[in-house]
Amino acid sequence: MNTQTQRLRIYFTGVGGQGTLTATSLLAAAALEAGVEAVAGEVHGMAQRGGVVESVLLLGGWRAPRLDAGEADILLGFEPLETLRGLPYLRPGGAVFSSSDALPPLSVSLGQASYPSLAEIEAKAREAAAVCRFLPCRELGVQAGAVQSGNTVLLGALCASGLLPFGAEALRAAIRNYLPGKLQTVNLKALELGLA
Repeated sequence: MNTQTQRLRIYFTGVGGQGTLTATSLLAAAALEAGVEAVAGEVHGMAQRGGVVESVLLLGGWRAPRLDAGEADILLGFEPLETLRGLPYLRPGGAVFSSSDALPPLSVSLGQASYPSLAEIEAKAREAAAVCRFLPCRELGVQAGAVQSGNTVLLGALCASGLLPFGAEALRAAIRNYLPGKLQTVNLKALELGLA
């Protein structure tokens, strides 16, 4: 774990209904639990279920939740195509943590567009990032007890990377303090799966 307070810009992207904004809030709460200044915000506003959701979390003393192309230190993608679409926000040599589970957009379901292969998406992410991890978040979420906890798996993998100025204990505390009681056990299991 990096014990120095550092300034980090994290870009989150997924689709509506996945819990992208909840994951942003949970990681912000973990930062605050660890005494790290955090500011979070939505990039383009909340989308309808199935639409794109983007948010940012800035750690270490930023004043406004603003992020331009090429500025994110870390990209957290809760859906592979959205990870691919979010790569322009990543700074050269940044880090990508993404789910490998596709949720094709309506245009693909209707046959109006094609969905790139996971291999293509991963290759482009690896070209852009110094650190790149794709995880089967849906499967691991089910293993933890609820498919929705797959986002916590991804947060756990990020905590395990040592890229954050805090570790898993702060995320454990945030889960206990900010999630409803009925969601805590499943998300704590999901965190352990992500750490592993």
